Amino acid sequence: MVISIIMRLFVILTVLTLFVSGCSTLKPVQLPDEYTLPPSDAPLWQSLESIRPDNWFVLLNDGQSALDWRLTAIDSAVESIDLQTFLWDFDTAGSLILDRLVSAADRGVLVRILIDDTFLISEDRMLVALAEHPEIEYRVSNPFKQRASGLVSRQLFSLNEFHRLDHRMHNKSMIVDNQIAIVGGRNLADEYFGLHSEANFRDLELLAGGPIVQEISTSFDDYFNDDWSLPIDVVTHIKPNYVDLDAARHVRDPGAYEYEEISEGARRQLWEKAVRQAFQGDAFLFVDKPPVENPAAKESEPVQLAKQLIELFDKAEEEILIISAYLIPSINLEGAIERAVQRGVDVRILTNSIRTNNHLAAHSAYRTHINELPADGAQLHEVRIAARDRHFYMFPPTDKKSLALHAKALVIDTDKVFIGSANLDPRSLRLNTEMGLLVYSETLNAEVRLMLERDFYQANAWHLRFDEDGNVIWVSGNVALTSQPAGSFMQRLEDWFFMHLPIEDEM
Repeated sequence: MVISIIMRLFVILTVLTLFVSGCSTLKPVQLPDEYTLPPSDAPLWQSLESIRPDNWFVLLNDGQSALDWRLTAIDSAVESIDLQTFLWDFDTAGSLILDRLVSAADRGVLVRILIDDTFLISEDRMLVALAEHPEIEYRVSNPFKQRASGLVSRQLFSLNEFHRLDHRMHNKSMIVDNQIAIVGGRNLADEYFGLHSEANFRDLELLAGGPIVQEISTSFDDYFNDDWSLPIDVVTHIKPNYVDLDAARHVRDPGAYEYEEISEGARRQLWEKAVRQAFQGDAFLFVDKPPVENPAAKESEPVQLAKQLIELFDKAEEEILIISAYLIPSINLEGAIERAVQRGVDVRILTNSIRTNNHLAAHSAYRTHINELPADGAQLHEVRIAARDRHFYMFPPTDKKSLALHAKALVIDTDKVFIGSANLDPRSLRLNTEMGLLVYSETLNAEVRLMLERDFYQANAWHLRFDEDGNVIWVSGNVALTSQPAGSFMQRLEDWFFMHLPIEDEM
């Protein structure tokens, strides 16, 4: 039965490939370079600079703080906002962010938006209307030429451009007035802020100020000016829909989250208090280069960040904590982990279990490595679907909400923390572009370590070990499972099926 289905799919894909092979492909567009405005000298930012002239960081560990600070930052903007993201849904969180951005543009703030095209489905009319605002520029990274209304149909009709479209922009940042920036793993949707009624993500970000912001702004400019970052009205030629835009600004679930704009004076007090309590440290931006000409070309492979992470592993002396939502270790990564263990470095890893991973095919690829990592000496843990402490990261009520891991972070020795958009899998380390911040700070290191320790508790995560016969078991408290904690037989069957497909390099 399964073989029959596979053969049918093969025939269909072959026919579709022949059909679309005659379709035209999208070409890059050269536009005049644009650059972010110089750092604003507005009184608010001058005040913060006088408190902390060097780099400072606020840890955004839960959904509420992440959304509160994002909206506060937008409302604080005087001259410019640059937003770069992979996914943006216009639900409660997404619509609030959209509404505040348009309000900022209405008061004269220049808003530049760069978004990956993977999940922009049936929203072109609204986005064209958004881009018609005189203070808003909206560009799409590596877009699909075929603007089909469904994700699957659009990808099928773009098979002739698969190798280009397989490379995505996964970077996430928001820069306000070239003075502060938010960098991390969150996409712009309810589930990334703990607002979804069922399934949510545990994520991490850094709110940063100081000289490092200039580097983040430069990176945004590099991507915004890339020839494969196209204005939305170049990608699609349909008429704008202002009704849809207005509706997208006002999607709300009043029972989930309420945002009240505060006065300029209250915002200033809020910022000053946060900066006084912020962590300090030297910072380095890890970021892949945008594609030069063809995203699929060998010379355009985004491997810069991957190499930097491997170097971090090789320099570790005492401990490495790895938080990666999707984990499929490459030969280079697994070798770095093994070398670290051999040097006496304690390596602990937290990733998703089969029930918390929202990409089952990616989990199946990871599962082929679960014997190797503990054998190399690393401690491997998987998030439990019913994690006891999941309420820390979500808005109430949380009883019926599940929590999955989406954070991407490293805690190395006692002085280094990396937080960004990159998972430790082939897609992040070879196919997609990524970014993140490496911060040298003993106090931030201690705080992140303390927060992450909770995620490793047996009440929140399975610990994978070997039994007497050398088989992997999943242990949590007094419970020991001899097979992975799947939700159903069908989930196990799907996992087995994906596990035997040669798709690991695409995950």
